[in-house]
Amino acid sequence: MTTLLEPLRRIAAYAVCADPDGRVLLVHASERSGTPGAWSLPGGAVDHGEDPNHTVVRETAAETGLSVAVAGLRDVLADMRALPERGITIHTDRLIYTVSVRGGTLTDRVDRPTDLARWFSLDEARELPLRSFAARALGLPASSADVVPKEVPEFPSFYAVPGPDGLHRAQRFAAYAVVTDPEGRVLLTRVSDGYPGAGCWHLPGGGTDYGEQPGAALIRELVEETGQNGRLVELLGVASHRDAASLGPEGYPIDWHGVRAFYRVIVDQPAPPKVVDVGGSTCEARWFRREELGALPTDRLTEVTAEAVQAAQLT
Repeated sequence: MTTLLEPLRRIAAYAVCADPDGRVLLVHASERSGTPGAWSLPGGAVDHGEDPNHTVVRETAAETGLSVAVAGLRDVLADMRALPERGITIHTDRLIYTVSVRGGTLTDRVDRPTDLARWFSLDEARELPLRSFAARALGLPASSADVVPKEVPEFPSFYAVPGPDGLHRAQRFAAYAVVTDPEGRVLLTRVSDGYPGAGCWHLPGGGTDYGEQPGAALIRELVEETGQNGRLVELLGVASHRDAASLGPEGYPIDWHGVRAFYRVIVDQPAPPKVVDVGGSTCEARWFRREELGALPTDRLTEVTAEAVQAAQLT
């Protein structure tokens, strides 16, 4: 019964790396891993406070012996798998990057969760027992034997645990949207009292649920926070932010590490905004014309909103 397994959650970053002949770099899972015999993309878990860009470089070097440079973000996806022999179910939010080799020598490892690193053509990779997310990232059919839970386990919206310094820490994956309508207006939400950034205007979105894909989570959050139905247009990027002593409704400081995916979303038939999920972190939603948005003082916007609006050239 996979539903009785302890649920865990993590964020991880992986590399899609091709050589001049179009071969892709894959790593082999050893008997010490949870999926022995499977092949996957190089990568692994994002440490608390670590930027995923750094994670993918660090993990690729550790697993393959190669130094890589990040060229861009390819995709963001999530999956669940059960490991009955360990008594756990894991939800992983996976950030997939395109990277290029800068140097180093391909190296095998002994007594590690991954023991081999090899280059394969896509035709060769198609015949391998690939992890599902790796096959998806490469555009290949999934052949994984991962055990998927039949039901989504109960899991809190965030999970704070005592850190090595005694302060509670939590890592959270979230999806946010730069939302516009056919008139070019921008949709923002205002943060409720008692939450970090209270009173400031923020992007619609929030933490994804256990077992939920980021795109689906974002569309759900958009309805809950603003009453609008939108469609995803594109993935803009991922940002990492650490607030070492954030104070929210929990009533005690938490060392927060947030990893956020940003998307462009269009609402084709805008309606008067309405907060559906009353009593949460959003107290108001509003459409802004671009000149109104440009006139807002910087301190009226959350830091992430100001950066996203500027990056999307909306002011």
